[in-house]
Amino acid sequence: MLDWLYNIVGWTLARIHEGLTFVGLNPDSGWAWGLSIVLLTVLMRLLMVPLFVKQMNTQRKMQDIQPKIMKLRERYKHDKQRLQQESMKLYQESGTNPIMGCLPLLLQMPVFFALFSVLRSVAEGNAQYGFDEQLAASARQALIFEAPIAAQFNSSSEELIALGSADPIMAKVLIAIACVIMGFTTFLTMRQSIKRSTAQMPDNPMMQTQKIMMYMAPAFGLFGLAMPVGVLLYWVTSNVWTMVQQHFLYRNQPVPGADTAADKGGAKSPSNGSAKGMLGRKKAVESTPEPKEQPKIERKQPKKKSRSKRGGGGSH
Repeated sequence: MLDWLYNIVGWTLARIHEGLTFVGLNPDSGWAWGLSIVLLTVLMRLLMVPLFVKQMNTQRKMQDIQPKIMKLRERYKHDKQRLQQESMKLYQESGTNPIMGCLPLLLQMPVFFALFSVLRSVAEGNAQYGFDEQLAASARQALIFEAPIAAQFNSSSEELIALGSADPIMAKVLIAIACVIMGFTTFLTMRQSIKRSTAQMPDNPMMQTQKIMMYMAPAFGLFGLAMPVGVLLYWVTSNVWTMVQQHFLYRNQPVPGADTAADKGGAKSPSNGSAKGMLGRKKAVESTPEPKEQPKIERKQPKKKSRSKRGGGGSH
């Protein structure tokens, strides 16, 4: 059903390989085929950059309407159907599409499966998906160190030798290392994205689920044991690209409120300017003269005379 996509991916990979051969690389070497897969990954990710920017804008809008969503959840907590209707209405009014948040990943997965199918076909010696017999044989026996491009960890020693590996044990060790790197880089990309999401929506109800998936990410490396080396190379390259891309885009579009928080933090810290200001205020207080004590005003009251004196000197 997806043969048309497999043909596009296989044809593109073959053309990139031709270009690298034209500039002087050995067409049968692991360098030529490995770089072909890396450049195919970079080409695909470049085409998806606008979608990633759209994803970031969607996340920002989702953050803006989050308080309204929380009010709807509180109001219709006993009526999930009405809650869904009102939420979709709010998304439409704000021009937000929640599907855009995961669209880059959804578009990347078909390419991943297409490359997996192309390399599996190469390992089986089939000339299809844009590969002729000579090109398929070249890719089938290309080695990255001692690991054939089309080999898997569960390949037998005989199969690895047939694919051109002189040391099957070392080939399996290299594949295992590639699986570990794949799982670790997957964890780092998810951690970077979740930290951003936490800063945008601290009360996201899906946050706990996302964290569980993040800590399970290293286990994804176990799936790599059943993948060809070329697919592992694709996955690791895609993860590294994602980390670098997210770093620069997140830095250029900081979370709203981050600058304000930084300013508040700076106001609390005793910088030189604030310290000097406090010192100046202290000196001003010290230099202000204390008010002098005002003298008490005593009012002299006339002394009362005795009755005898008031009567004019007494009787004769």
